[in-house]
Amino acid sequence: MWTAALLIACSGGGNPDTPTDGTATPPPVVDDGNLHDALSMPQVPTHDPASFRSAKTCQTCHPDHYGEWRTSMHAYAMVDPVFQALVRLRQVDLAGTEDQFCLQCHTAIGTRGGEIVSGFSFEELSDITMEAITCESCHKVSGMQRDYNSGHVLDPDGPIRGPYVSEMVNPFHESVQSDLFESSEFCGGCHDVIESSGLDLERPYREWQESPAAAEEQSCQDCHMPIIRRPSVWNGAERDSRSHRFVGVDVPLVDGWVTPEEEAEIRAGTEALLATAAGITLQAPTEVSPGETFDVTVTVLNKIPAHNLPTGSTFIRQLWVELTARDADGNVLFVTGDLDANGDLRDQWSELDRYGDHDLISLGSSLVDASGNPVLFSWNASEHNSNALSPLYDRTATLFVPTAADTATPITVEARLRFRALPPYLLRALGLGDKVGAVTVHDLATDTAEVALGAP
Repeated sequence: MWTAALLIACSGGGNPDTPTDGTATPPPVVDDGNLHDALSMPQVPTHDPASFRSAKTCQTCHPDHYGEWRTSMHAYAMVDPVFQALVRLRQVDLAGTEDQFCLQCHTAIGTRGGEIVSGFSFEELSDITMEAITCESCHKVSGMQRDYNSGHVLDPDGPIRGPYVSEMVNPFHESVQSDLFESSEFCGGCHDVIESSGLDLERPYREWQESPAAAEEQSCQDCHMPIIRRPSVWNGAERDSRSHRFVGVDVPLVDGWVTPEEEAEIRAGTEALLATAAGITLQAPTEVSPGETFDVTVTVLNKIPAHNLPTGSTFIRQLWVELTARDADGNVLFVTGDLDANGDLRDQWSELDRYGDHDLISLGSSLVDASGNPVLFSWNASEHNSNALSPLYDRTATLFVPTAADTATPITVEARLRFRALPPYLLRALGLGDKVGAVTVHDLATDTAEVALGAP
């Protein structure tokens, strides 16, 4: 029943986007054969994009916030070549019938404003629509209608809302404090995604609701928008203020989108975020007889109290264990989690060694069609199967390392828990093979064990 209810809402059964005075009436229903939702994918525009101001107008009074936002993934969300390629492919596969679906979050202003129509082109969209999750996309939100699929209620004629009480009256806009901006629900409104089929795709907010972090009243903002002591406006007094970098695991792939210095800062932020995310522990015998196979247990720990590891687009993210056992002469006795010549894991998506790594320990999720075959794209999927780690949970696997009678001692076993935001095979499938080198493989944790050879 729960999934069915979500499917109805996602397919056009939601309520209209209603101003806070409750006087609006639903837009007229037009059966044009396309997927719509009265809140976030309306058949008839519910807002005028021209009624929203560009982030550039906010820069004068809020230069720090603007500078952070400009280099963030929120600002990048509509120019991202991976996103654009996925949207274009979905347009072709579904004949334009669901063109609003991905855009409802990436540009709520443009989608609700009527610019995202069947067969739309990114090149023809207005500047405010291409600003993606721009300042007023968030700060003109008056409430939440649901906690997924662009569930925010936009109020373009209302005041600027935010988490803090305004420190001064200004002639540019009215300011209103709203507790919503400190809530994880606010983030869930776009970061939780349910496919048009009703399939759960991305559920970090739902994960947070059941997490230790939620029990301790820690929000998404506490990690991804840490507090900075500084003026909120250019001539204001210092106070607590949230960072608007929205630190995460992605980096821009558009040349020149940020300066080299800014890109270095983005990558440093990602490294810092991932540095405390996970742990890995090896257990192996201290001694083994020559020619015998010995067990190595590998335990992976999710140190994040707020959500799964990985989270978000887990069907795209890659988290895996690389383990190598070498003898004293450097000869490899056993390896798993290594990459093929294309830079891919040797799993179902490897073009060079498909399913070649029988011992691969991989955490994340996979999409399959009605026949159980793996598929790349969510709109073709019938099932979404996840083995991501819950917050603060660990998982153990056992691997078997062979030795020979003449194996040189000692044997060194090394393990790395590795992560990357985008796999090479996906970039190549989208015609973006030239971007593979820009995606960093992060080592989240390492451990080493040493095994001696005893008497035969």
